[in-house]
Amino acid sequence: MSRAHPTTSISTSDETSITVRGVDLVHDLIGKVSFTSMLYFLATGRLPSESEETIVDACLVTIMEHGINPSTIVTRLVSDNVPAEPQVAIAAGLMTVGGVFAGTSEQCARILVELADAVARDGAGAVRATAARLLRSGVPIAGFGHLHHKPDDPRSYRLFDVAREASPHHPHMDLLLELSAAIDDIKGRHVTINATGAIGALLLDAGLPLQAIRCFSVVARAGGLTAHLIEEKTKPAARALWRAGRDAVPYVPPGKGEP
Repeated sequence: MSRAHPTTSISTSDETSITVRGVDLVHDLIGKVSFTSMLYFLATGRLPSESEETIVDACLVTIMEHGINPSTIVTRLVSDNVPAEPQVAIAAGLMTVGGVFAGTSEQCARILVELADAVARDGAGAVRATAARLLRSGVPIAGFGHLHHKPDDPRSYRLFDVAREASPHHPHMDLLLELSAAIDDIKGRHVTINATGAIGALLLDAGLPLQAIRCFSVVARAGGLTAHLIEEKTKPAARALWRAGRDAVPYVPPGKGEP
């Protein structure tokens, strides 16, 4: 069986023009659309509405910077060791965006997509059933809980306000809030919705496909890592982080001090 010839619908160019998704880059995009709109356009094939751009932009701003954490530590350490190649340090830091940090927005979005299908199929009782199933699993629920922000993550509720101001239609956000209420009721205490959970819901409501959500988190995080890389050049911290790690993990001879 013959295979179809591979093609791309993203971009092309010739001697005098550059075309991106069927649109002239020079005359119709440069200076006319924002970075957020262009990112959305590349991911979906259409420019976002004003409300979609507002929501996506707020999510990118929220996820961009997180202080000293695994991704920024990695970027600073690599920058200290490979100082002439900034892209290497940023790429190394981005490798930590996954199922533990930042990438949980995609995991939460997947829960919401599956929950929306369950509600359409089984009715409103699917929300409580899903909450019970997630709690029974014994593993952290993507989009819920935070090490420092209690009782609530202030970023999440600001994002909810932005979404409500931008659009009257936010079904995944509403579903996230219903799931949160069910989790609280079953546990008998409040569990915060963290920023990545809010971002997962809002990016779905802004029309992004599930597979784009972690990608957008990576793009945003690259901006934050850029700041840490630049600061490392003028206010170096990598050696202090290295020393702190070494001091925190002392050597113990084999067979001694082990459980």
